[in-house]
Amino acid sequence: MGSFDRRHFLKGSAALVGGAAVAGPFQGFVAGPVFAGPGAGLDYGPLGPVPDLRDGVVRLDLPTGFHYRSYEPAGTPLTSDPSIPVPGRHDGMAAFYGSRANVYTVVRNHEINGPGSPIGPGDAYDTMTSGGTITTVVDRHGRVLDDWVSLNGTQNNCAGGRMPWGSWVSCEETVNGPDVYDDFTRGSAPPETYDRNRQLTQKHGYIFEVPADSVSDNEPIRSAGRFAHEAAACDPATGYLYMTEDNFAFPSGFYRYRPPSNPIETGSLEDGGVLEMLKVLGVQRANLSLTQGAGASYSVEWVEIPDPDPLFPMAGGEPTVTNDEAIVAVGDQGRAAGAALFSRLEGCAYDEGVVYFVSTQGGPTNAPDTAPSGFGNGRGQVWSYDDATSTLTVVFESPGSSVLDLPDNVVASSSGALVVCEDGSGDNFLRGLTPAGEIFDFARNADVNQVGQEFAGATFSPDFKTLFVNIQSRSGYSMAIWGPWARGGFA
Repeated sequence: MGSFDRRHFLKGSAALVGGAAVAGPFQGFVAGPVFAGPGAGLDYGPLGPVPDLRDGVVRLDLPTGFHYRSYEPAGTPLTSDPSIPVPGRHDGMAAFYGSRANVYTVVRNHEINGPGSPIGPGDAYDTMTSGGTITTVVDRHGRVLDDWVSLNGTQNNCAGGRMPWGSWVSCEETVNGPDVYDDFTRGSAPPETYDRNRQLTQKHGYIFEVPADSVSDNEPIRSAGRFAHEAAACDPATGYLYMTEDNFAFPSGFYRYRPPSNPIETGSLEDGGVLEMLKVLGVQRANLSLTQGAGASYSVEWVEIPDPDPLFPMAGGEPTVTNDEAIVAVGDQGRAAGAALFSRLEGCAYDEGVVYFVSTQGGPTNAPDTAPSGFGNGRGQVWSYDDATSTLTVVFESPGSSVLDLPDNVVASSSGALVVCEDGSGDNFLRGLTPAGEIFDFARNADVNQVGQEFAGATFSPDFKTLFVNIQSRSGYSMAIWGPWARGGFA
């Protein structure tokens, strides 16, 4: 495979709505025209095949000078307990400082659906589910020093967020439970053929806190809502938790959880707070999944969700609510109060007073280059929310799949530029989105055994020396990437 260069340089201009000011690292992009091109010094140059230092197999195309090592592929015995295999479907992650220099503690989700046995020992939240988190102590070059099961008995642990007090919040992207009919059509065969949810012992669709250096208490934060949670980010100035919802077939919402005590002060996230949903000021149910234009900006407010953890009735020991009804039960409360509609909100990250989040299928419909079926027909949007000004802004709107294809997880680099994971139908890339509005390719999934599989869980080590990321599949794995960061836009 020869080297190639698929850099794309876009021009954007401000289209401010209502004259709202824009702050944060991307203010240069939305404040006026942007002109960028080869030689601007923000990208890292053309990509080429680079062998994995674990075994010499080419799994990534990277710029010259970068190296990587994959680790903990699915099925590998845990270092701490060889009787426990590493689960598949590696997803959201966060990295924390370890016990010494160049050693980090990485907490990683495993997005596993359906009934099954919990990972590892301990008091699982649900004794019939196989999702959760693995915590790995790893050096900056991807060598595993220790690992353990840190959350079990959960389901569809998709993304989440790194909390500034030293925890990972893991999000369940589901509303499964014994009180909800599962995703399959019921009525055409015996119930046991379809109703996998009847095997579950607990309701799902919550967030869970996982301390970086220990294990979770496996207790959900129910007041933060029961919906298809995707990612979370905390504003350390307020202690508020911002959360995305990835609801494929229906509109998604952008949420804020205000805990009863400031977690920055208490060192943990408490239940019993208030859940809210974003609303465009003066506009009922604004459909923000449609074309906005880069720089479009809105003044917003928050509407309260009166019942964040709804009780779904049962009859004769059987659920009466379908999955489609349950998955919109929380969001519909916000939309009844005028909350905004988005398409598939996924990645979420905080940086310098601004929360960035991704709408995977938002933006313009450019047939035949349309997104998969579902709510939203674009190739992706990146939004920012500034709490100080209550302003929502379109940072980037993909004009087509060759530029940015269904963005998913995001993380901010030391420069404030975002690393964006793709979850498209063809080649998937790690893209860089710089403060100047330049988008470039940083890595390509070149594993012939993982063709079309998404990047997930991108997270920098806290000293920004190493980028950790996953290839998400049943046979997936984690990777540590390092190199001359100062040469381009991530530093």
